[in-house]
Amino acid sequence: MTETIQQLNYDVAQLIGVTLFDPQHFISLVIRFVINLVVVSVIARYFYFPRSHRRDYMFIFILMAMSIFLLVNLMEGDSMNIGAAMGLFAIFGIMRFRTEAVPIREMTYLFMLIALSVVNALAHADYHPKADYWDGVGLVTILFVNIVFVCMAWFFESTKVMSEECSRIILYDNVNLVAPEKREELKADLEKRTGLKIKRIEIGLLDYLKDSALIRIFYDNPEEVGNSIARFGRMPKEI
Repeated sequence: MTETIQQLNYDVAQLIGVTLFDPQHFISLVIRFVINLVVVSVIARYFYFPRSHRRDYMFIFILMAMSIFLLVNLMEGDSMNIGAAMGLFAIFGIMRFRTEAVPIREMTYLFMLIALSVVNALAHADYHPKADYWDGVGLVTILFVNIVFVCMAWFFESTKVMSEECSRIILYDNVNLVAPEKREELKADLEKRTGLKIKRIEIGLLDYLKDSALIRIFYDNPEEVGNSIARFGRMPKEI
């Protein structure tokens, strides 16, 4: 059976330049693909999504991470080294979508999942026939690295280590209250209008012609930590 596969691989390679079937590489690809898919999906669905409720970003994270994994894995070899992989990572890392600037939280998850996929794709072991031993990354190491990524996402999303302070930009219509001596009146008025318990206030652009001011308020709300639309100070060009 082995000799038949080797002969078929040789014949097909002579004909079209690729072998018919490489059992070792195929099994390795499937195992790492399943590990990467499960871990990426868990992080995107159970750690990112509950706070942001952005299905579009969750879909992008999973699809892009798996695309990077397959691309790096199948290009691995003489034509794909660590430097090229990191260059590919940097290209996707600095990418901005044309419809909107990607919020910092979403960019962080994108970095994280791309890094995880690159690690899973490049991790492999090499056989040294003269010494008769394998040298490289083992399956246990791959599983450990993936568990570390999951634990980091859980730790920072599910505990009180990170601040639950949220901010919101408001176009305020009464510049008379932005004076330093009226800061408590301004805070009381904003709390009455927004229904939020405000911790602090930052004053931005003042427009005396339109009697308006751009104000950022800070408050604690664990359910709104992943709110990406609150950062807009004006109507986005595209919704």
